[in-house]
Amino acid sequence: MKKWTVLMLCVAVIFSVSCASQSRKVTRTASDEAIDLSGRWNDTDSRLVAEEMIRDVLSRAWIDDFNGANEGKKPVVIVGRIRNKSSEHIATDVFIKDLERELINGGRIKFVASKAERSELRSEKEDQQSNATEDSAKKLASETGADFMLQGTISSVTDAVEGQKVVFYQVDLELVNIESNEKVWIGSKKIKKVVEQAKSKW
Repeated sequence: MKKWTVLMLCVAVIFSVSCASQSRKVTRTASDEAIDLSGRWNDTDSRLVAEEMIRDVLSRAWIDDFNGANEGKKPVVIVGRIRNKSSEHIATDVFIKDLERELINGGRIKFVASKAERSELRSEKEDQQSNATEDSAKKLASETGADFMLQGTISSVTDAVEGQKVVFYQVDLELVNIESNEKVWIGSKKIKKVVEQAKSKW
């Protein structure tokens, strides 16, 4: 009797696992397709905000002012800290990479590695001083210094009642002259999402 019970239990477990696996469907889609399931900040928000804000910063007068004062030299920019002040987890590293990509692809500025990336590069150059040939070893203290740093915050406000939630995001970015601490550009982007779900309490 015990063997029969164990056998039936095993069959039930296998059947339930089989049904669960059959109910799941995975569909591949384009990486830039806008898909919003939860209403939270996602990859589409990151990409679109980065594209719009970098398009704005690269169209402003600070670049021409810098070019004019430096014989046509392109300004060198670095992305600093983007603070997440929202009520949810946001992968700010993804947003930073989106910003970096748009800055570089815009073609109007030069771009240097981040603080963490520079540390790794410096370690490699120090290693080359002892282990690479003299003509191939890269020189120390020959880095390109940044002229401007892009910094900012991501904030959010949530308002909810039964079955409906409104999430408001605001991204604020500032471009600062590293030498003078002068803010040469300030940009802001707002996103508002309405999420509806029947018979839900947020």
